[in-house]
Amino acid sequence: MKIISNLIEAHIFREQNGKLEFLLLKRSPDEYYPNIWQMVTGKIKEDETAYKTALREIKEETNLIPEKFWVAPTVNSFYSADKDYICLMPVFAAKVKYDSNVIISKEHSEYKWLSPEEAKKMLAWDGQRKSVDVIVDYFLNRNFFLNFIEIKN
Repeated sequence: MKIISNLIEAHIFREQNGKLEFLLLKRSPDEYYPNIWQMVTGKIKEDETAYKTALREIKEETNLIPEKFWVAPTVNSFYSADKDYICLMPVFAAKVKYDSNVIISKEHSEYKWLSPEEAKKMLAWDGQRKSVDVIVDYFLNRNFFLNFIEIKN
């Protein structure tokens, strides 16, 4: 078994009146993992850093450009039984303006802005739900010990 790290997870959120909303995207029926709701994900290209992949995928999948962008202090993971590897994915948080216009790619069929509680109910994997909790804990509860690292883009 191998351990690889060739994917990213990027959670897009907006804030208004002290409340966060997360953007979830529904995968198109003809995509891998059809019809599931997820945050932005993507494959790291050769000679591309993980954070640049996250910014590229955010633009490609939503047409959004983050107002602020961070490395979240968590890593998501999954096991691929068909290829016998564990994949470790860095997690990013991207804040956008509240009135940003979302334009989804063909990879997705719908999008929704949801409260953290609603988003967690729709996400398929526990690690994704934990990432939402980490982001909420940092930005709403002001637990700055979590050490989010801002990346200037």
